[in-house]
Amino acid sequence: MAQQQLIANNQEGAEIYHGESICKQKSHELLAEINLPKGLLPLNDLVEVGYNRATGFVWLKQKKRTEHKFRSIGRNVSYDTEVTAFVEDRRMRRLTGVKSKELLIWVSISDIYTDAPDSKKITFANSTGLARSFPISAFELDEN
Repeated sequence: MAQQQLIANNQEGAEIYHGESICKQKSHELLAEINLPKGLLPLNDLVEVGYNRATGFVWLKQKKRTEHKFRSIGRNVSYDTEVTAFVEDRRMRRLTGVKSKELLIWVSISDIYTDAPDSKKITFANSTGLARSFPISAFELDEN
């Protein structure tokens, strides 16, 4: 599978964490580091998180596929057992393993970004070039 090959190619020199609580913490730290909202990846059963700073490649592995509803925007998002991306400031590109439900179909998300440090919007795009923006506040971590 292409995802597993990407992970294998980027493991050397990567920071790799195992265990649910440290993985959740590291995923939040990563999102904060690249200036994206910490609630963007609401994954609970994480078993591995890896980050290769040299290549910008990140992977998150969870026990099973999960769905999350972002209530404030009424969107269902599906996260596969493996989520991968190349990250940089305010952007995740070549994202795999994330789909958003649009009407009756699931659409793969390949890019997530904000345009400026003070931007109030976050944009989700797919490989066909279709994009949709939402308020960043919809993806902030609910600290309760």
